[in-house]
Amino acid sequence: MKIGISACSNGHLPEWQDQITELEQVLDNMNIETALSPHIMRTIDEYSGTDKERAEDLMKFYTDDAIDAIYDISGGDLANGVLKYLDYDAIAKTDKTFWGYSDLTTVINAIYTMTGKPGVLYQIKNIIWSCGDVQKQRFSDYISGKNNDLFDIKYSFLQGNDMQGVVVGGNIRCFTKLAGTRYWPDMNGKILLLEALSGESGQIGTLFNQLDDIGVFDQISGVLLGTFTNYEKAGPSLTVYDLLKMHISEVLPVACTRDIGHGHDAKAIMIGKEYSIHADTHNGETFDVYQ
Repeated sequence: MKIGISACSNGHLPEWQDQITELEQVLDNMNIETALSPHIMRTIDEYSGTDKERAEDLMKFYTDDAIDAIYDISGGDLANGVLKYLDYDAIAKTDKTFWGYSDLTTVINAIYTMTGKPGVLYQIKNIIWSCGDVQKQRFSDYISGKNNDLFDIKYSFLQGNDMQGVVVGGNIRCFTKLAGTRYWPDMNGKILLLEALSGESGQIGTLFNQLDDIGVFDQISGVLLGTFTNYEKAGPSLTVYDLLKMHISEVLPVACTRDIGHGHDAKAIMIGKEYSIHADTHNGETFDVYQ
């Protein structure tokens, strides 16, 4: 197996070079060959290359028959800059899955909107970070076909007891950058996944306002809340669910999971894939079901 390692968002700092080397070694130990994008490290400010250059890097992986999948290791603010330069017709003709998290929410959802192809919300560098031993096992088991633990997510319902639909969204700040563009998904009947690294009550609240103002909460079949890392650390009086309730009806199903977000222990979820999520009356937990 050979994979492409891209960086569509902010460039890596020089001190992160060792992480890339370690990642390549860990993947090599799994018999996974890697090809690195030429624009990964920062060259000017947060940029590793121009938007067009980073998009061209990604498209080379899509058009290279030797590449089986693409894993983006970046994050930050710049990923939506590549969207207008991608060849969605070429992407649609491949069977390659794009993996990334955080700011790559923009790329994953844009590819789904433009091609109908799902992507995976997951940071491959989890396999070398603080929960690396567990993450390496999950990833290796998934790649080898041993089990699907990497995608085995536990939920609990905060409101309602079931929801079904194609999952869209991801990082709330990055997802809302797509609003008003041709890359914004059709939200009718969708399950909206939301998580965040940054933001306290005012910042998360204003993003909920934006989603409310463009009518999202009237269109979707449910909301799945992941972790909100800095919000939870700050411990404000209002929970994320409290903020959300200001914008939704009492009948819109809402579930939460600790397994999706920016934590190094986070699992993976398919964006653009249909899920059926229902409450387990025995223990209050639910598990993902692919359709």
